[in-house]
Amino acid sequence: MQEVRPLTPAGRRIVAAADELFYNRGITAVGVDLIAEHSGVTKRTLYNQFGSKDHLVATYLTERDQRWRSLVRAAVDAGDTPAKAVTAPFEALRTWSETNTRGCAFINALAELPDPSHPAYRIAANQKLWLLNLFKELAAVAGCSRPATLATQLLVLHEGALATQPLSLDSLPESTDLARVLVQASTSPRQ
Repeated sequence: MQEVRPLTPAGRRIVAAADELFYNRGITAVGVDLIAEHSGVTKRTLYNQFGSKDHLVATYLTERDQRWRSLVRAAVDAGDTPAKAVTAPFEALRTWSETNTRGCAFINALAELPDPSHPAYRIAANQKLWLLNLFKELAAVAGCSRPATLATQLLVLHEGALATQPLSLDSLPESTDLARVLVQASTSPRQ
């Protein structure tokens, strides 16, 4: 595993260029020449900072994951009841989707990089597992019945809203409403 070093100003420009290019054009479609050109650095600087394109892809996804998790945590913290906190990732997705309109970078990365030994694959897979575990944790705190099952259902709804985003179907409102219905049903006392 490559040593993680603080990014230099050039490194930050490289990651910013990679974020835009990888997300909008695809990881495998974008070469280091294009990233270097867009970031205003030489390929040598890019390789000195990241070592390889694979490590740059991993850094791109790590930084995107950190931004996403911060947004989700803020939405969870803003929930005024435990039941509302369970669906907070859907609210975070609404905010996130205002500037990220090509679907999920992590789903895209998993599709483009199917090798589980690729460092970016692990980051993308862990992001999905983190969201699943968060749903489970929040459902348990809210007293939902069968929190693991509910978490899987919520993850499927959330990921479905992300996957259909590039189609301009605007399925997020319906997914959010259905998520609320599932949470409400799992917290209602059984007759």
